[in-house]
Amino acid sequence: MSIKSSEESQPVLNYNEASRSFSRRKFFGIMGAGTAVMVVAASCKKDHNGGSNNTGVDLGSGDPGILNYAYALEQLEAAFYTQIIVTPYSGISAQELSFLTDIRDHEIAHREFFKAALGSKAIQALEVNFSAIDFTKRDSVLGTAKAFEDLGVSAYNGAGKLITNPDYLTLAGKIVSVEARHAALIRDLINPGSFADMTVVDANGLDGARMPNEVLSIASPFLKTKLNASNLPTS
Repeated sequence: MSIKSSEESQPVLNYNEASRSFSRRKFFGIMGAGTAVMVVAASCKKDHNGGSNNTGVDLGSGDPGILNYAYALEQLEAAFYTQIIVTPYSGISAQELSFLTDIRDHEIAHREFFKAALGSKAIQALEVNFSAIDFTKRDSVLGTAKAFEDLGVSAYNGAGKLITNPDYLTLAGKIVSVEARHAALIRDLINPGSFADMTVVDANGLDGARMPNEVLSIASPFLKTKLNASNLPTS
């Protein structure tokens, strides 16, 4: 199954390629539901935007750049949830472990999907920095998960208008809807009933949106690899 770009210069989204390093049956099941991805890059050239400048790994331009933008944060989130499952925090319940394992599998599926979709345009594997997270403590782990998931929703909302290919925009809509499901679950694990409070949903019932430069500023402390997002579209 493929979603082909209207421009030959853009990568082809090919689910068959993505499934090579992930269970085919599981991959299609997750992708068919539309799962979460967070986005970690920026479209700005100034140093105050999370260290984004003209050095580091170039995310590229146009729609391929936006896909790499998504792929970068997918790598970050997949690494985070993988670490949680490898070293579960003290007192984790069987239900919480099950929930977090499901989210890990979603993030891995998306990471592999974007890698295959981008093909030769894909950026390298990124090195993460989780030194500020205490994986032995529930509050530290779930607090970070909440920040990542809320960031993902706002990142997709902000980046949607930068995508020109309607097929990619459709995919982004499927992803952000499940990103919000993840965010709601994590919020309720921390504080039952807080799944859609006023810190993320405004008076009009709308989620917030962040442009790529702000997303990178928030996410960059968790990445050792420098990212060059100066060529991403800004409008």
